[in-house]
Amino acid sequence: MSFWSYLSARHEQLLTDAFQHASAVFQCMVIATALGIAIGLVSYRSTWGGHLAITSTATMLTIPSLALIGLLIPLVGLGVPPTVIALTLYGLLPVVRNSIVGLRGVDPALVDAAKGIGMSRSAQLMRVELPLAWPPILTGIRVATQMLMGIAAIAAYASGPGLGNEIFRGIASLGSANALNQVLAGTIGIVILALLFDSAYVLLGRLTIPRGIRV
Repeated sequence: MSFWSYLSARHEQLLTDAFQHASAVFQCMVIATALGIAIGLVSYRSTWGGHLAITSTATMLTIPSLALIGLLIPLVGLGVPPTVIALTLYGLLPVVRNSIVGLRGVDPALVDAAKGIGMSRSAQLMRVELPLAWPPILTGIRVATQMLMGIAAIAAYASGPGLGNEIFRGIASLGSANALNQVLAGTIGIVILALLFDSAYVLLGRLTIPRGIRV
């Protein structure tokens, strides 16, 4: 069977796997973004705290994804739970690091000016510091998302959702008629999803970053 014939015959299952893959990455990135920005807000004012936050989240990336998912299976079982935990942990570093870098890069004179006109500490964060730090934070989110797109394929090892199931089925049946088609379909699907997500982030940046800051 040719690759195009395989796609035609399996398009419904492939679309389902693609949706599950995109949904898993999106949901995990929402959690990782919320946690990462919160960690950045707590630690960016302290040199020691920022170093600890970056080092701790960077340590997660030294653990092979297959090993981490394998370690999580006895604790939380198969399927979605190990996938969500692993992807969220892997997505933290770019968001945490860029949050700290972005917040530290805000001009202190602007913060002093906000304080001078009577803004509270929370208002300074929400109306001055976070908006100015948003471009590098968004860059961290984009990097983390691209990274998780590939890592999410490993979730199939733990019966997780997504296009990794196509890849693993193809690898498990190497030598059969459709093995290569399965691996190609899963791989190309992940690449297409990554490009679509990145395009969405570019659009989000244009909508949320003022033109003056972009320039």
